[in-house]
Amino acid sequence: MPLRTLFLNPPSFENFDGGAGSRWPATREIESYWYPVWLAYPTGMLEGARLLDAPSHHVSADETIKIAKEYEFLVLYTSTPGFPGDIQLAQRIKDENPKIKIAFVGPHVTVLPEKSLGDASAIDFVVRKEFDYAVKEFADGKPLEQILGVSYRNNGSISHNADRPQLQDLDALPHVTDIYHRDLDVRRYNVPFLLHPYVSLYTTRGCPAQCTFCLWPQTTSGHAWRKRSTDDVAREMAKAKEYWPYVKEYFFDDDTFNIQKARTVELCSKLKPLNLTWSCTSRVTTDYETLKAMKEAGCRLLIVGYESGDQQILKNIKKGATLERARQFTKDAHKLGLVIHGDFILGLPGESRETIKNTMAFAKELDVETIQVSVAHAYPGTELYDFAVSNNFLVKGSMVDQGGHQLAHIEYPGLPADEVLNSVHKFYDDYYFRPKAVFRILKKAVFNSDNRKRLYKEAKTFLKVRSMRNKLTKGKAGSNGHSTTPEAPTPTPQETVQV
Repeated sequence: MPLRTLFLNPPSFENFDGGAGSRWPATREIESYWYPVWLAYPTGMLEGARLLDAPSHHVSADETIKIAKEYEFLVLYTSTPGFPGDIQLAQRIKDENPKIKIAFVGPHVTVLPEKSLGDASAIDFVVRKEFDYAVKEFADGKPLEQILGVSYRNNGSISHNADRPQLQDLDALPHVTDIYHRDLDVRRYNVPFLLHPYVSLYTTRGCPAQCTFCLWPQTTSGHAWRKRSTDDVAREMAKAKEYWPYVKEYFFDDDTFNIQKARTVELCSKLKPLNLTWSCTSRVTTDYETLKAMKEAGCRLLIVGYESGDQQILKNIKKGATLERARQFTKDAHKLGLVIHGDFILGLPGESRETIKNTMAFAKELDVETIQVSVAHAYPGTELYDFAVSNNFLVKGSMVDQGGHQLAHIEYPGLPADEVLNSVHKFYDDYYFRPKAVFRILKKAVFNSDNRKRLYKEAKTFLKVRSMRNKLTKGKAGSNGHSTTPEAPTPTPQETVQV
């Protein structure tokens, strides 16, 4: 028998989605949780293992510590913003269960393995990049020195074993929906622009795009695009339909779900007979024929990373797309009846007051159904982080407020950081208080009582959080010209899903 293993997405701030499946760890303005997909794979490989998603299931730190007493091995998914709180939790678990072995996984420890081990004696080892088989091998009894991709303490120093080759055979992995069905309550997961309840999973790993800000390809999954067979995906979806006949939507949260036309069309042909409603991420480079095949197979919504309405900024971040292509893509999607959730980022390299205005105007021109506007965050391990550090653009202090909501931490000459954050609020106001947008929201509420209740609850939460965060960001300028925003006890940022 392998070690009794607990896979943990740890408790943190209220409404904190810690990054075990979400594209960015965040305390959301509206309570939202993505599935801990990365943790679900190795959970399915080990007999007797359990997946505990504490944030979505509202499991407290004390309850987590009590649960961990029953296990011999803990795999904790951490993030840069959540790391300070996570190591405190790990120490408390170790105090209560001294024999337990603790491994940390995730982008933060991938980029900073030596520092992470130095910051927390409770961590026995970290796994860099993809961790599926490394943690399984340890649970099965393989010595650390023989496991690829791990960093660990060794006679007073830190040893870094060679990197593990990227996983190629994705069909060999277990189906995450089996683990969801056993260990999670799918009704606990909510994303405002998706139907509820929903279930999310991956059909590919990696992203060939070179976006400088994007965390996953640069730290964990890599740029090599690897795909599951369409038959394997269809088998899992058929099984999921049996598990949850009441689930209203499935979401394919791949970095680049439809980047290859032939594979997308083939998969759609196998999803179509299942009569599922599903949504996915999409790049604006997707053509009309591919979108048409997706719509006919049950696709409802696309999450699209437009990022900016300024062409030079798109070039600066190596987006690999043009404004004109984004316009045509949006027209094609709307012509087919597809709903779009558009993501925009303020504070990317080259940002100015003028480019912010350009992005706001561009968003209104596109007129997609819903938007998310995020402050650019430079995570260690990304090209954006290296750019910000080398040019001395990072603001000292916390990335987040006392509730874990993002604060601007990149500041360019002539554009104060807090002005970027305040522009996020203005962006939302200017976009959603247009007559066209208001009518769309009211229409959605009037004809569906469930939508009405959900929209009312979400609006109250959003306005409350917005008011609180506005107060926190009105700090006086410090002597160095940077804003002085309150420090957070354990940091946490970024609300957007970026494609």
